[in-house]
Amino acid sequence: MKLLTTKQVVIRITVIIAVVELLIMLVLAVIPHKLNSYTEAVLDVILLIVLSTPPIFIWVIKPFVIARDEALAQISHLAHIDPLTQLANRRLLTRHLERTIAGIARHKVYGALLLLDLDGFKPINDAYGHDAGDAVLVEIAKRMQSITRPDDVVGRLGGDEFVVLINHLDADKRIAHKKVLRIAEKLRQSIINSPIDYNGKKLRIGASIGIRLLGIEELDVETAIREADIAMYRAKQAGGKCVDFFEQ
Repeated sequence: MKLLTTKQVVIRITVIIAVVELLIMLVLAVIPHKLNSYTEAVLDVILLIVLSTPPIFIWVIKPFVIARDEALAQISHLAHIDPLTQLANRRLLTRHLERTIAGIARHKVYGALLLLDLDGFKPINDAYGHDAGDAVLVEIAKRMQSITRPDDVVGRLGGDEFVVLINHLDADKRIAHKKVLRIAEKLRQSIINSPIDYNGKKLRIGASIGIRLLGIEELDVETAIREADIAMYRAKQAGGKCVDFFEQ
């Protein structure tokens, strides 16, 4: 719903008051009465307020409030969502990561932060243009969402860097380690094994993934992201298209 302009609001209120006042005057003129001018004026005002308030609410206030709420919701959405991929942006990821770290410490269960960087993205961007690069990012975002669980958070930090936040793996560290490794391998294989169609071309791309297990130790958001990034960088140095864990 479009937000009413000031001009539209004034016109609608004016029309309602004018119509209601005209009806009141016609009724008072038709119905016989012995009211003095003062009493008639007071009655006119009371009737005008009573009869004009409902249409003003329905035709002016209600649509204005609905449109305003929709606009505020849209602004909030844009502030937390990456506009290209429709994934969580850094701000929303930070909020989710703070909650996850706190929940993991409280429930004594492991989670994980996966930082994924695309291998071979820049050559595609350089050879086919930014539209091709955007198409790759959108497709990768869809594949990541299709593989992860509904309660996991998938986001884009920026450029060709993506994040998967897993808030519940297992209370046993070894089992948690195996589970997150399987998830990371599924993500990596989904990117490597299926080329991306773009204007009749088959674009092939890979992914290097760094994993930071989230346990009961004290950890802040920036440290978690930085350590996942260190693991991802090691995966890049190892030739790319592989998975590495951050180990303290």
